[in-house]
Amino acid sequence: MQNHHVPDGVRTSVEQDDIELIRFLWVDHNSVTRGKAVTRDALASRMRSGVGLARTRQASSLLDLGQPVPGFDAVGEVRLVPDPDSFVRLPHAPGSAAMLCDLVTLDGEPWAACPRTFLKEALAAAAEYEVLAAFEPEFTLCAGKPEPGRLDLLDDSLCFDNEGFDAADEYAVALVRALRAQGLEVETYHPEFGSGQHEMTLRHAPAVRAADNYVWQRAITRGLARKHGLWATFAPVPHPGMRGNGNHAHLSLWRRGPAGEPSENLFADPSDELGLSAMGRHFVGGLLEHLPALVALTNASVNSYQRLRPGMWSGAFGAYGFDNREAAVRIPSRLRGSESASTNIEVKTCDSTANPYLALGALIHAGMDGVRRRLDPGEPLTEDPNGLSDRELRRRGVRPLPRSLEEAVDALERDEFMMSVLGPERRALYPAVKRADVRDMKEMGAVADFHTHAIRF
Repeated sequence: MQNHHVPDGVRTSVEQDDIELIRFLWVDHNSVTRGKAVTRDALASRMRSGVGLARTRQASSLLDLGQPVPGFDAVGEVRLVPDPDSFVRLPHAPGSAAMLCDLVTLDGEPWAACPRTFLKEALAAAAEYEVLAAFEPEFTLCAGKPEPGRLDLLDDSLCFDNEGFDAADEYAVALVRALRAQGLEVETYHPEFGSGQHEMTLRHAPAVRAADNYVWQRAITRGLARKHGLWATFAPVPHPGMRGNGNHAHLSLWRRGPAGEPSENLFADPSDELGLSAMGRHFVGGLLEHLPALVALTNASVNSYQRLRPGMWSGAFGAYGFDNREAAVRIPSRLRGSESASTNIEVKTCDSTANPYLALGALIHAGMDGVRRRLDPGEPLTEDPNGLSDRELRRRGVRPLPRSLEEAVDALERDEFMMSVLGPERRALYPAVKRADVRDMKEMGAVADFHTHAIRF
């Protein structure tokens, strides 16, 4: 392997860990991680030139069928160009490593249909501020192999049950060690509400890094499960009647210090009853303003709407509230001893079928629209909305959310601001892909729908 164009850290890891294949990966509009691999001997030249990819791959539906979007047919290529800072060894695939890629045009310019670039554009729109973010993915652990209509759950423990810890201990410890070895900081882990359901969360990071971290966490969680004779799914609802797997998104906005590092949490105000600054409230106002459209990007599958229902703690009510787990936007209680630093906004209406770059980028765009327009989110919802009548919910300004992916895409296309930030290519691509998924899942039927999402995510 030639040294040119390969950073020292990447080159050293490839040589010392006997890496033969390096995957160049990206995440498509259905949150499926895809890619091509190069050999160690070709790494230097391909890091410079990128790897060719047909444009039409970004028009693929969940069933891998290209959609008839102008400019996305048999003609045309882009390049997969890896970010060396995203390099990881794949602990479940000895001899293999991977990097996450930006999709660029043949002349090296950012491509308008690249999800990672969309997040970078949202951050550029946030101008002088630093956005810190984190995801909270839940997943279901199963034994055996996935079969249509059947799941062999690893455990049947209760929420936070010590028996659940014991059932998954060997795997959970191995997963923590594998993630840590790749520089991913695991903070908490516990068995969740549903049978076989678990949650492992990583420490917050700058937004692009946070999205990258989630991609690696999901890939390593699933790959390592396979090595342990298990399989893991992040599907919103893997099987009818099951508790849903969410992927809550957390955000905070920071002022940059002299060295460019985050120095002041601009969402924090200790004198406020919620601990939330005026800027934080305006950000929430933007999220609520665009929430019906955002749902199409954060709950991005047909299966998502099996989870996004009242009583599922999925944020099915278009409101915000302090530690209100049924509100779409939750203001979490702060951590004692780090009140200012831990102030953040949680978006509960998010799951793992969302492309993390599109989801975070859309949330940032919407929140910053609220900041610019000084939108007032109104009074927080202090009660469980399940106990309120429809009339009372309307009186309090609680907006109904889309009840299906089809309704969510309709809401997205009606939101002129969100469509404008998607850009001319994605605003055509994304709805086309999602409407194809709606059509395909209807034709396949309920059992196939659940199974398809369970094995894809």
